[in-house]
Amino acid sequence: MRGLLFSLFLGIALCCHAQSGTLIVLNKSDDTVSFIEIETGRNMAQLPTGDGPHEVTVSPDQKTAVITNYGRKYWPGSSLTVIDIARKKVVNTISLPFKAPHGIEFIDKNRILVTCEENKKLLLFNVKSGRTEKHIDTQQETSHMVVYSSKFKRAFVTNIRSGSISVLDMENNTLEKIIKTGKGAEGITITPDQSEVWVTNRAENTISIVNPGTLETELTLLSEEFPIRAKITPNGKYALISNAKTGTVAVFDVKTKNRIHTISMEVTAKEKEASRLFQDFNDSPVPVGILIHPNNKYAFVANTNADVITVLDLVEMKIHKRLTAGKESDGLGFSAIRLK
Repeated sequence: MRGLLFSLFLGIALCCHAQSGTLIVLNKSDDTVSFIEIETGRNMAQLPTGDGPHEVTVSPDQKTAVITNYGRKYWPGSSLTVIDIARKKVVNTISLPFKAPHGIEFIDKNRILVTCEENKKLLLFNVKSGRTEKHIDTQQETSHMVVYSSKFKRAFVTNIRSGSISVLDMENNTLEKIIKTGKGAEGITITPDQSEVWVTNRAENTISIVNPGTLETELTLLSEEFPIRAKITPNGKYALISNAKTGTVAVFDVKTKNRIHTISMEVTAKEKEASRLFQDFNDSPVPVGILIHPNNKYAFVANTNADVITVLDLVEMKIHKRLTAGKESDGLGFSAIRLK
């Protein structure tokens, strides 16, 4: 009986902490970042950023968050906000030599990749030293998001206006290849085993799957309207695609490439305001940013025109609950640190 009670208690404890950690949410219209305790949904802190924070990356040790301050339509930003997560404190604001920083990703404990749209650049930036170590031309328009393959030492950058991805050789600091994927190439993700790069082509309603070794497009999948982001679960089982115009998230089986679920966000947009993007999407909540919990069981989707974060249960394939942060939430990050 004692063993049974212990097992039951342990099961309850594990269940309660299945969503532990801190969700980091960027609020584009508020110029702030929110830190939400995932287990309770409590907003533990809200800190100022630069103008128009769009994307965030978290260091491998989970201690530091770095945010791209993209700016606004007519005044592009040119800075990064660096935050000590445990202290809930902005520790640095770094000015960049290029404008409209957007996509961002840590590639080791100190260095990050940053796309700069206005200048068609990818930067390799050292957060510790505060210096740009290198910058490479993408030679394409609207260089937006980035993923990195440590296996092939290549960075893959989506270029919205050019409908392509730029493949950058990070060892030799060269543009290796431009791959045309489809109009409006924007979202991008890489499988955990680094065998596939998934690219969403928002203006063609397609998803391109590229081999990061051969640099060939192996398959093109159909999507619902305006696929804007892609994320793959840490176990490599599912690919999640946010479809901004239809207000849905599609779930694909990575192995079979079949779409197995489509989950509606079941919320509507706030009243139209000039400050918000995608005003022509009617009542769609415009799901954009996606983050998948390390336990593979939950996904967080920023409904940027509805000002809510929808939490998806990836076991039941349904909405689990809602979280709220600030106005026009979009970019999402995760830290295992539990804030006090």
